[in-house]
Amino acid sequence: MIIIPAIDIREGKCVRLVRGIKGSETIYSHNPAEVARRWESKGAELLHVIDIDGAFDGRPRNMEIIGAILNSVSIPIQVGGGIRDLESIRTYVSIGVNRIILGTAALENSGFIEQACREFSGKILVAIDAKDDRVAIEGWTELSTISPIQLASRLERSGIVAAIYTDTYRDGTQAGLNIEGIRRLAESTSIPIIASGGVSSITDIKELLKLEPWGVVGVITGKAVYNGSLDLEEAIRVARAGS
Repeated sequence: MIIIPAIDIREGKCVRLVRGIKGSETIYSHNPAEVARRWESKGAELLHVIDIDGAFDGRPRNMEIIGAILNSVSIPIQVGGGIRDLESIRTYVSIGVNRIILGTAALENSGFIEQACREFSGKILVAIDAKDDRVAIEGWTELSTISPIQLASRLERSGIVAAIYTDTYRDGTQAGLNIEGIRRLAESTSIPIIASGGVSSITDIKELLKLEPWGVVGVITGKAVYNGSLDLEEAIRVARAGS
């Protein structure tokens, strides 16, 4: 299982939001590229970069900063936030982004997901953001009518690399992962699952490792590594050891 530090960008700064709510952000750095270098120096093999402004606006807004991150590290990054057309994907891929995260677009246009997977094989992930057992969309400001398991079923043969499951109630709270929700989703699909939302300590990592046999391949952590309640280097060692 891989440990993936998060870098959320809002108005050019590295922030963390509580449950994705506007106005709830804590600013951790005015230099996201510097943060990226820090996580790489601690052993991170992949970075999770979200354009928060893009997620709210429905179009990429921080591409220049993401480019600066790419120029600052040698490890791959995955990017999400407001990516809803092929041209945005092409632009990100052209500047060196390794993996693209699609969210709202996965619900609004299944044909788009399949087309993206054909054109960018091995690069497309889908965010399954859960709230009250429904999928949240439009930067988590609206709720769809389908469940995470139903969305995963729709995506089963689309060709996506993985699905990122986030419990939006827990995101940014350090309340602990929704292990039961992650387990139910992982058991329901053959799509590899990356867990997110609520990581608080090494205990969460150890509990999540028990779900590796069901296809949980990674976990995204944000506030816990920024606040120091989770030591990134220790988490990477534990994940590599498998216990």
